[in-house]
Amino acid sequence: MASHTDSLVLLFILLTSIFNYSLFGQITTYWGQYTNKGTLAAACGTGNYQFINIAFLNVFGNGHTASLNLAGHCDTSTPGSRSSIGTDITTCQQQGVKVLFSLGGASGSYSLTWESDAQQVAEYLWNNFLSGTSSISQPLGDAILDGIDFDIESGTGQYWDVLTKGLSTLQKLPMASNK
Repeated sequence: MASHTDSLVLLFILLTSIFNYSLFGQITTYWGQYTNKGTLAAACGTGNYQFINIAFLNVFGNGHTASLNLAGHCDTSTPGSRSSIGTDITTCQQQGVKVLFSLGGASGSYSLTWESDAQQVAEYLWNNFLSGTSSISQPLGDAILDGIDFDIESGTGQYWDVLTKGLSTLQKLPMASNK
């Protein structure tokens, strides 16, 4: 017959196993590079993903005007054409899917040339895609993304730490999430 202590140990192991299992097996995908994948809301609606990375912001830093590459899902040069993606982001989040924004990718023109450049990119990301405020309309409407994915495949490794520290600092500001 098992002792009370043995029963508690078995219960602890069982609960730990259940808790650990719930943290694993979550699926992430990139969305935005292939029009045949359908809309962002459709990808979230499959129930297959817990995280979706919108790909890519592939032009930024080094004096470049930031630019999205969403491969035909919208005309990224026309203001307001991305509002449907903002609506899809909100739909995904209501379904429990975390939506992140992916920086970089295999092609594009991105690099951080100075610490001040990295800080400017952090402020741009915060004010336009995360919980900051912008004096102009945000590229994806009122949607607030859940985070940033770094898919840095080119350029130097310099100043990415400054960018992440800048984002972390902005995240800690009180009431920064009021748009």
